[in-house]
Amino acid sequence: MKKQAVWLSYDLGVKGDYSGLYKFLDANEAKECGNSVAYFQFNYKDDLAKELTEVLKENIEIKNSDRVYLMFKYLKDGKDMMAGRFIIGNRKASPWKGYGPSDEDNLDT
Repeated sequence: MKKQAVWLSYDLGVKGDYSGLYKFLDANEAKECGNSVAYFQFNYKDDLAKELTEVLKENIEIKNSDRVYLMFKYLKDGKDMMAGRFIIGNRKASPWKGYGPSDEDNLDT
């Protein structure tokens, strides 16, 4: 078995199965890292993302709108790298889109 430090960011909405998620996180001695973010060590055999997704789906009632984002460190060419991906759900449009300065011309035609 391999052991990997992971961070999960989760959005289960208003009616999500937080009790199932919290039981899983507690059983894995997760640490709270801000709103909807947890850190813990996960044991897996071959495929971290696939195996963690399967375990979460066994422990949590997942709805179509639920989202879980996995972040983890890995070694590449002897250097620590970070990676992340949605293991449940998908990326949404960013709520901050349009708040920053734009390179567009301010002339409306």
